[in-house]
Amino acid sequence: MNSLLQQLQPYPFARLREAMQGLEAPAGMTPVPLHIGEPKHATPKVVTDALAASLSELAAYPLTAGLPELRRACADWLRRRYDGLSLDADTEILPVLGSREALFAFIQTVLDPVAGEEKPVVISPNPFYQIYEGATLLGGGEIYFADCPAPKFNPDWRSIGEDVWRRTKAVVVCSPNNPSGSVLQLEDWREIFELQDRYGFVIASDECYSEIYFDGNKPIGCLQAAAELGRSNKGLVMFTSLSKRSNVPGLRSGFVAGDAALLKDFLLYRTYHGSAMSLPVQRASIAAWNDEQHVIENRRLYQEKFAKVIPILQQKFQVKTPDASFYVWLKIPDGDDLAFARMLWQQAAIQVLPGRFLARDGRHGNPGQGYVRIALVADVETCVKAAKTIVALYQGGEA
Repeated sequence: MNSLLQQLQPYPFARLREAMQGLEAPAGMTPVPLHIGEPKHATPKVVTDALAASLSELAAYPLTAGLPELRRACADWLRRRYDGLSLDADTEILPVLGSREALFAFIQTVLDPVAGEEKPVVISPNPFYQIYEGATLLGGGEIYFADCPAPKFNPDWRSIGEDVWRRTKAVVVCSPNNPSGSVLQLEDWREIFELQDRYGFVIASDECYSEIYFDGNKPIGCLQAAAELGRSNKGLVMFTSLSKRSNVPGLRSGFVAGDAALLKDFLLYRTYHGSAMSLPVQRASIAAWNDEQHVIENRRLYQEKFAKVIPILQQKFQVKTPDASFYVWLKIPDGDDLAFARMLWQQAAIQVLPGRFLARDGRHGNPGQGYVRIALVADVETCVKAAKTIVALYQGGEA
């Protein structure tokens, strides 16, 4: 077996299961799973109708580059969403099987370790989505973390030394951020672009939560930021997905967009990798990207949940609505996120994810410790009831 597999750490949910072994929820209580970011809103009819209407196309092999109609639908969506952003649908857009597999594959295509030389570096925010780390390690690289401290929870790029930047081949950006929901502003992007100009790394921008935002404050995307700052998309690739936007995590559909030269090589890799999207899924994806009404309703439901849940939690905790995403990044005043998660499970069958499982130890300890991630993916009533229970059970007093 590939010895690099031994470097991989257990996934956060596996660590949670292990931490909960032997602990039972109260008898008769139905588990309330708020620990995993799996959308629970109804799948849009426009998507299921398109999928059902094209099932006969399962008899055909799809092309890895996808249907021209799908790439055009993605380009049209980018133009509508990002203030006229214009990309070439033939060379700057590539359909993928969700952002997760694309991020995993792309990072490995960027790395080029050479025997006897220092390992190439991928810089990741911390806390982080564990795919970034796994892809780096299996690609023969070294992962380096930029802690995301309160109150903004944006990566502290300036804490990274010259010796690390010199070896850096890729920087992963996650905005809106998982788990904090923070969003990079134009000046934050300017800072990253200046570092890119100095050190020549590729930017991989994970933007899968971009359509869940509040008060009309649309998160700016990396390609939009580059355009507004008068830059090309050289060395820049964004990753997005229908999973959160359209409530279809099982469809496994998204796309990447950006630097045509990088995507040309990425397409070659994917052709060998067997990553072509089935034609019915492509047809359903076209319908999803072309329809915005279901996204507006989806966003309204999340807005309603946050509007009701946050005031309840504020009775005992210092917490605010995130810039975007469907996560509450809740600070536990006594700092013991794992004990808090265990207490909620044992007393109320509520499942939340300890923040320590989403991060690695950095210069100042584990930046996820002392927080829990709560995914408001259940219906409004369930989320509100869970928030009231959390407040009633917490005995630590107001933060």
